[in-house]
Amino acid sequence: MSRIAFLGLGRMGQPMARRVLGAGHELTVWDALEQRCRPLAAAGARAARSPAAAVAGAELVISMVADPSALESVFFGLGGAAPALGPGALVLEMSTVGPSAVRDLAARLGPGAGVVDAPVLGSLPEAETGHLVIMVGASPAEFERVAPVLGAMGTCRLVGGPGSGAALKLAVNLSLMGVATALGEAMALATALGVESGVAAEVISGSPWGALLRSRRGMIEAGVFPPQLRMGLAVKDLRLIREAAEGAGVQVPVGGAALTWLESAQRRFGPDVDFAAVIAEIMMRS
Repeated sequence: MSRIAFLGLGRMGQPMARRVLGAGHELTVWDALEQRCRPLAAAGARAARSPAAAVAGAELVISMVADPSALESVFFGLGGAAPALGPGALVLEMSTVGPSAVRDLAARLGPGAGVVDAPVLGSLPEAETGHLVIMVGASPAEFERVAPVLGAMGTCRLVGGPGSGAALKLAVNLSLMGVATALGEAMALATALGVESGVAAEVISGSPWGALLRSRRGMIEAGVFPPQLRMGLAVKDLRLIREAAEGAGVQVPVGGAALTWLESAQRRFGPDVDFAAVIAEIMMRS
């Protein structure tokens, strides 16, 4: 059993924290919206009023926040966690914030606290059942330290040194957004050339690369997009990808095109729908 603080109880953080608590760890939770702490407090966690209060005495601090600005606020804002971290504390950064944010966090915390990046693949069902895929950037010793806790949330894999997990998550999301927009363009082309949309969707979704369309086909046909991966987060991820690619001198024109389409879809449908609404956006615009 470890003393763990969990910072950020959004759509993914809530079930992830519940899995950690269910594994028998001593858990303190915090979220900017206090009401999100109540279900976990009722299940046995301690609710804290600030990140600083949450991490006091914690051996491991898990952060699961929306973006780099939220990470900045949680650790370095008013009541932030950074000054309250104890000697030897380890921060397990599980958000999708990109490798530069992870490196910045580690540099600013200094040698007194370690930072491991461990972003996840999967959505709400995987978070609830403990079947997330977790990509860990850490030293071997740090990985050994966090692996038992991560095992409560899913299957973890050491993918390289610090920052590697955050980097790989961006690469994976680039492929996901590229596929989504390619599927939208394929559907738009098929229907523009006279193929009935249902027939096109059936054939394309049955192809080896059509799993995303297959899983989202019902919402696309209904025009209702309950979020699995929110549009606003997908747009944020693509902007992080653009920034990381520019910093590395890598050209990602597919990523740029995907960002243009998703920003258009966000303007039409808003940030809180599933990102697959981009397929509907492409079909409507073409």
